[in-house]
Amino acid sequence: MSNKAYWDSVAPTKKFTTTFDYDLIGRYLQKNFSILDIGCGYGRTLSELKKLGYTDLSGLDLSDAMIERGKKVDPTLNLGVMSNNQVNFKDNSVDAIFLLAVLTCIEKNSDQEILIKEIRRVLRPGGVLIVNDFLLNDDERNKKRYENFKKQHEALPYGIFMTDDGAVCRHHSEEHLKNLLAGFETANYSLTTFKTMNGHISKGINYIGINE
Repeated sequence: MSNKAYWDSVAPTKKFTTTFDYDLIGRYLQKNFSILDIGCGYGRTLSELKKLGYTDLSGLDLSDAMIERGKKVDPTLNLGVMSNNQVNFKDNSVDAIFLLAVLTCIEKNSDQEILIKEIRRVLRPGGVLIVNDFLLNDDERNKKRYENFKKQHEALPYGIFMTDDGAVCRHHSEEHLKNLLAGFETANYSLTTFKTMNGHISKGINYIGINE
């Protein structure tokens, strides 16, 4: 099953659980900022931002079914489908971008790099990138998943695995994420733990970067 096929299949019921400190991001975001949530799913984060008083909100996701669900949940949200990691926004047109548990869904380094390049293109100079994502775990369950996937896909980076319900996901080293985001000025970087969409606990990062 391709990742798109997976997300379309679980769109009606999947609940996302990763969190972010909205008091913290409020130090960097003004209420009238144009905000784009890439990998928005069914619009959970955008709905939370709307409740907090943010007014210029857009979201993109690769799953048509997720976007359809989001429009039903809140028809006022500006949601659209993206493909091939391309962001259909003009250069320097967005004040802030959210990228929450999205890199974990992108297996290849090259595809992650394409997406980050697109983000830098559409963010205005001084714009804000907000990321949370998953780090490599050292428990036996996760190490076994990483190793099993690596044996079958030697060309792909270590840390990729398949969930019990068929999603291909990736956990990252801190070094990889720091290199990937090196084009941004780091405003906040903290380690945390997240509850995953399937109810497990994973190491993770919260990151805020400024587009240089």
